[in-house]
Amino acid sequence: MKKKYWSFKAEAVALGLGLGIFAFACQQEKIEEEVPISTVLKDKERVFQGIDIKGDSLFTVLDSAALNDQIKKLREAESLYAKEPTLQNLIWVGRRQAYLGRHDLAIQTFGLAAQKFPDAPEPLRHRGHRFITTRQFDKAVSDLEKAAQLMEGRPLEVEQDGMPNAQNIPLSNLQFNVWYHLGLAEYLQGNYEKALDAYQKCLEVSDNDDSIVATLDWYYMTLVKLGRSEEASSLIRATDTESMTIIENDAYFKRMLMYKGLIQPDSLLNIQGDMADSRLQYVTQGYGVGNFLLAQGDTVKAKSIFDNVIQTGYWSAFGYIAAEKELTLLRE
Repeated sequence: MKKKYWSFKAEAVALGLGLGIFAFACQQEKIEEEVPISTVLKDKERVFQGIDIKGDSLFTVLDSAALNDQIKKLREAESLYAKEPTLQNLIWVGRRQAYLGRHDLAIQTFGLAAQKFPDAPEPLRHRGHRFITTRQFDKAVSDLEKAAQLMEGRPLEVEQDGMPNAQNIPLSNLQFNVWYHLGLAEYLQGNYEKALDAYQKCLEVSDNDDSIVATLDWYYMTLVKLGRSEEASSLIRATDTESMTIIENDAYFKRMLMYKGLIQPDSLLNIQGDMADSRLQYVTQGYGVGNFLLAQGDTVKAKSIFDNVIQTGYWSAFGYIAAEKELTLLRE
C-alpha cells in the first residue's frame, strides 16, 4: 500500500505539473497571438537584440520622429492582419517590425507564422534572415535549409519590396532569397564549401542582372576563401558586365569591375549621398574592398577599412557582420 500511495502521489504531482505547463503554454500562445496585432513601441527605448561576433551586446533605439512613416506602415500591416489573418499579411507585420530595428519582435512574428502555416517556406526564409542579423547563424541555417525543402518544386515567386528601388521594380524572388541567405549564414561561419553550394543554387534562380551580380560577388569571395582565386577570377572575366542593366545593386556591380581591374579599390570608397545611405553604402563596399585587399596580402589597409565599417554603427548590414568576422579572425 505504501508503494501504491507514493505512485498515486507522483501521478498527482505529474498531473498538476502537466496542467501547469499546459496553462503556461496556452498563456504563451495567447501572448504570441497578440504580438503581431499591436506591437508596443517606445520612443528612445534601448532594446537588446543579441550578441555580436566580438561578444558585445547589440541594441536598437527607436527614433519615432525619424521613423514615423515606417511606424505608420507597421500599424497598417497590423490592422490588415487583424482583418485578414493570412500568411502574407502576417509576414508583412514581421517585415515592418524588422525595418524598425525590432528584429526580436520580427523573429517572434515569423515564428508565429511558421506555427500557423507549417508548410510555408516564407516564415522560415524571413526568420532565417533575421537570425543572421542577430548573429544566430546555426538557427539561420536550420530555418533556411527547411525553407529550401518546403519550396522545392515551386515556380519562382517574386517577393514584393518593403523598401522599393527607384523604379519600383521587385528584383528578388523567394528562391533567390532562401539560397542567398543560406550561403551567407554558412559563409559567416567559415563553412565555405557549403556556402559555395548555396550560392551555386542561388545563381540558378537569379533571373535578372541585379540578382546575378549580388550572387556572383559572394560566390567570388567564397572561392577566394577556399584558395581557388584563379577560378574566381575566371568566373568574373567570363561575366559580360558591359551588357548588364543594373537597377539597385550598383555596389555589387562596381565590385565586379574592381575584380576585373577596370576600377581601383579606393574609388569604391568615395561615397556621396545622405548620411544614412552613405553609411550603408560604405559598409557594403567597405567589406568587399577590404576583403579584396586582404586576399592580396594588404592586411594593414584591409583591417583599417574593416575598422571604418564598424565605426559606422550599422550593425544590421551584412557587410558589417562580415567585417566583424574578419576583424575577429585577424585578432586571433
